[in-house]
Amino acid sequence: MIERLSAASGIYVSRGTYAKIEQFADLLTVESARQNLVSANSIADLWERHLIDAAQLCSLAEGRLSWFDIGSGAGLPGLVIAILTEGPVTLVEPRRLRADFLEHVAETLELPNVRVVAAKAAQVTGVCDVITARAVASLDRLFSMTRHLAHRETRWIFPKGQKANSELDEARRNWQGSFRLVPSQTHPDAAIIVADGVRPREKK
Repeated sequence: MIERLSAASGIYVSRGTYAKIEQFADLLTVESARQNLVSANSIADLWERHLIDAAQLCSLAEGRLSWFDIGSGAGLPGLVIAILTEGPVTLVEPRRLRADFLEHVAETLELPNVRVVAAKAAQVTGVCDVITARAVASLDRLFSMTRHLAHRETRWIFPKGQKANSELDEARRNWQGSFRLVPSQTHPDAAIIVADGVRPREKK
């Protein structure tokens, strides 16, 4: 599984790093029984469906260091990214119980690069190099929620499943920039939307 993580993320995964991913998986499994962080049906395939799925986003950052994970919830993909990379990762989660879980994991795994913000995205300040979110809102809505967190070189990386094409078509009505669809490494019919230079489309 170390080799699978390395291949998916494009990052060398040491045994120590892998041990932290394993520990996170254990913490997530236990906590999911308490507050339904991930569906019970997906626990059996936790590594491929959630952990590898999150790790693959690292390969699309191309050297960008700081991340905002919006609606982090279970820490997917944010905590996986924080374990695999050294740059600062801000986990934005408005639900207090889930934010408490994220803080507990960051403390338990000794992740100094993690900051948890218990707030909605609109209330967050600062800018970052990469913005990501998983199963939070439509692409159009995500751009509206996070535009204030971006600088000129910020990249948006959103795993979007089978509806990636239709969401991108809808978002293009209100937003312009450079957009591409990257096939998911964990699901043959899913795609990841990668966007650069996102800005509101001028109204005619």
